[in-house]
Amino acid sequence: MEEDAEGMDRFDMDGDFEGGRYGRDGEFYYERRRERAPQTRNDVLYGVFAESDSDSENDAGNRRRRRKRRRDDSEPDFSRPVQFESAGKFMPSKEPEPEERPGLGTAAGSSSAAAEEDEDGLDLPTAFGQRIVEGARARREERERERETAARRRQASGLGVGKPPPPPGSLESNSKVAKMMAMMGYKTGMGLGKNAQGIVAPLQSTLRPKNAGLGSVEGFKEPKPFTAKENLPPPPPPPASVKKEQQRWSKKAGARKDHVLTKNELLAMRNEQEQDEQPTVVQKVIDMRGPQARVLTDLKGLNDEQEMEANDVPMPELQYNVRLLVDESKADIIRLDSQLRREQEKVASLVREKEKVAKQEALQKRQLQVMETIAAVLEQLRVDDIACVLTLEGLLKTFQELKALYVEEFKMCSVAWIACRFVHPLLIRVFQGWQPLQNPLFGLEVMSSWKDLLQGDQAYDFSDSVESMAPYTQLVSEVILPAVRISGTNSWEARDPEPMLRFLESWEQLLPPIVLQSILEHVIMPKLSAAVDSWDPRREKVPIHVWVHPWLPMLGQRIETLCHSIRYKLSSVLHVWQAHDSSAYAVLSPWKDVFDPASWEDLIVRYIIPKLKMALQEFQINPANQKLDQFNWVIIWSSAIPVHHMVHMLEVDFFSKWQQVLYHWLCSPNPDFNEIMNWYKGWKGLFPPELLANERIRILLTAGLDMMNQAAEGLEVVQPGARENLGYLRATEKRQFDAAQQASQYTSYHAVPGAAMSDLSFKESIQAYASEQGLLFMPRVGKFYNGMPVYEFGTVSICIDSVKRLLYAQPQEGVERWSAVSLTQLMEMNWMARPR
Repeated sequence: MEEDAEGMDRFDMDGDFEGGRYGRDGEFYYERRRERAPQTRNDVLYGVFAESDSDSENDAGNRRRRRKRRRDDSEPDFSRPVQFESAGKFMPSKEPEPEERPGLGTAAGSSSAAAEEDEDGLDLPTAFGQRIVEGARARREERERERETAARRRQASGLGVGKPPPPPGSLESNSKVAKMMAMMGYKTGMGLGKNAQGIVAPLQSTLRPKNAGLGSVEGFKEPKPFTAKENLPPPPPPPASVKKEQQRWSKKAGARKDHVLTKNELLAMRNEQEQDEQPTVVQKVIDMRGPQARVLTDLKGLNDEQEMEANDVPMPELQYNVRLLVDESKADIIRLDSQLRREQEKVASLVREKEKVAKQEALQKRQLQVMETIAAVLEQLRVDDIACVLTLEGLLKTFQELKALYVEEFKMCSVAWIACRFVHPLLIRVFQGWQPLQNPLFGLEVMSSWKDLLQGDQAYDFSDSVESMAPYTQLVSEVILPAVRISGTNSWEARDPEPMLRFLESWEQLLPPIVLQSILEHVIMPKLSAAVDSWDPRREKVPIHVWVHPWLPMLGQRIETLCHSIRYKLSSVLHVWQAHDSSAYAVLSPWKDVFDPASWEDLIVRYIIPKLKMALQEFQINPANQKLDQFNWVIIWSSAIPVHHMVHMLEVDFFSKWQQVLYHWLCSPNPDFNEIMNWYKGWKGLFPPELLANERIRILLTAGLDMMNQAAEGLEVVQPGARENLGYLRATEKRQFDAAQQASQYTSYHAVPGAAMSDLSFKESIQAYASEQGLLFMPRVGKFYNGMPVYEFGTVSICIDSVKRLLYAQPQEGVERWSAVSLTQLMEMNWMARPR
């Protein structure tokens, strides 16, 4: 019975984790496969409820295992120590005694005790022998531990030494079944059932028709099991804890079912959550609290198991499994819904694609029919062209009808280029021998009709962006442009611009921009350049602006090349010009707005202003016999000379004399104030409006009125320049005092001779001082230093800082080194630069 119990499978975990190791993933792996008993027919039928004592096949298997164990025991044990025999004695081999089967109790270990006595009797003094003895002792201790373990197992299974074996067929005879029953709450000596009442009625057999399975015979009803509740004793009242536990699974508790979430409700909740939830970044969390690691993306329900165990929830494992099944069902519903949506979207997309393809098919069918029609018309035109019966009017009418009927196809198929191919030879014959300068109106109506047909109707519409790709542009370039080039090169003169201007004005709306630019670039500009190069201002009677200015709106920036040559021609003549020659004004004044401002100012300052200043210096003011010729020579240039140059020239060379004459006249005995007033009005009327609008001119004229008012009131008339001379003396003293206090390079000047401090600016003071010293003061065109313009003060380049009232000079030309100087130093620099 002990052997049967030891040969049977155990339900405990003792020894289950022996003979193996743990892997990297935490799983336990056995080093070798465990041997199990072969599965018998009764094992298949009854499973764990099979009874080993009444099963002959199981007994046979046990006997085979015991024979195998005895066979294994009979094999030599190589782990025992080696026994040596004397070399001079021969010991005959003894017959091995038959091994006795160990029994229960103390008799079971008789053979092992003999073996232990033999092992103890060995006397092995060497180190190797001691190791053998220690190994034998360790094996003996291991066997003792195994016997103790077997005894504890027998005691746990109810089989003690000396106890009679349980009767066959009883619950104690099968340890597996007894252990399973104990796990389900069964106690020895009590009955089965809810209240331990045991079985009420024996099992009754049910007769059925032969060879008939369940539900195969109609009308057959199995008899209901017999229950006799009236003979049952009343069950004992369950304890309070059991009653509380039973209430959870009572019928009333089962009647209160939770609300079952339907598929539509689940999907609706899912949609609301997707709308409410903000898009978040999904992060993976590894949960390593259990026996296996879990990868989580959502922390909902993470501690449900612990909470259920803490709250004593009944059957937490079952609820956990149910919750997993519910979650899987929800996931399946959501997955299927998503798949359904995708399929619906795919169906809708395919429907739209089908409609789109159907429309494209209908459109392509129509386009095919239209193209066949256009091809037939073009084929007929080709036949007529070969037969030389094609006319310009008929060709135009045919293509106009095609464009009116098939607008999109006309552009898509580039029918305009095909029309150009047919009309090109016809237009060549029409414009053959045409002189565009003599008859500029010829062919306007014909080209206008073809422009409306062809322009803007080529494929991809290149007419606005790339004019050279337009069919109409190509047609004009091959038909009209050659005739214009020939006439312009051979018969047109630049000094007579009218024929070419008439042609361009007539064809302005019909010439594409690229063709017009080609005419200007290759026909008009070469002729004008040659005419300007051959122009001599001293011999030409017709001013150059008469035949150059009409081209200004068309030439644009190209006129700059002509202006450079014209300025050079004028400069070569103006250096010998005199102020009395008014022809210079007639030649120069039209170019004021054509030349750039810097070039125009440079030309006037270099060649015109010096001659006019000389004329004003020679001009005499005599009220008794006044001659205005020289004054008129200067005033006529007032519209051409920049106003600041004109004002400065009049102030220095005219008003200084004019005020002195007025002062002496007012200081004379018995002056006629009416005559003086008429004289004043006469001079004021000689100035043009642009000069009278200048503030400085008004101040100078007002100074004359003040002198007349002082004389009329009987006051002493102040001589012009006296106040300025006094201010100059004061400024000189102050300058000497400041020079002692500051460095010479930062000396500032607050006055110049001949100018009133309250009226003149710092720049005007420098100009007046240069004029008094007889030095040239004029701006250098295009020259700047620190954002301030550069002027010529005699032979030295200076720069005026009106804010700080400082004067900077460049000691050497070409050296980028400027320093602050005084007027005395500036005069010394001019004196040293004079040739000796």
